[in-house]
Amino acid sequence: MLNDTDRGRIFRNAWIEGVRTYYPGEPKPGYVAGWDDMPGWEQAAAIAVYDQVAQFLTTTDSAATKLTPEQKGRWVALCWIGQIHKHFPSPKPSYIADWNDMPEWQRQTDSHIFEVIEASIAALTQ
Repeated sequence: MLNDTDRGRIFRNAWIEGVRTYYPGEPKPGYVAGWDDMPGWEQAAAIAVYDQVAQFLTTTDSAATKLTPEQKGRWVALCWIGQIHKHFPSPKPSYIADWNDMPEWQRQTDSHIFEVIEASIAALTQ
């Protein structure tokens, strides 16, 4: 069983991998900052989104693995937007952008996050 920090680190490492893979050019330092350098709200949000993806996979008896990459990324994006609203009463519009308004690198990264969480859940159940 993974603890909160482990789950949050899986999410964060998947985000960093996605940014390093899909971001055009050099990403902002905050985009690739490690777990220990993240603010507390962001760590809590990463854990919560990991848990939402994990629960989605569990409650569908892993049928959610059949989603398209876009559907997987949309799920992560919506879960993250929910966390932004939880932690910020008046978030910047770019923090809560709808899927179609997100940059391509971020959509690809969100899809990657889902798939990494999916793999971590599969590894725990083997």
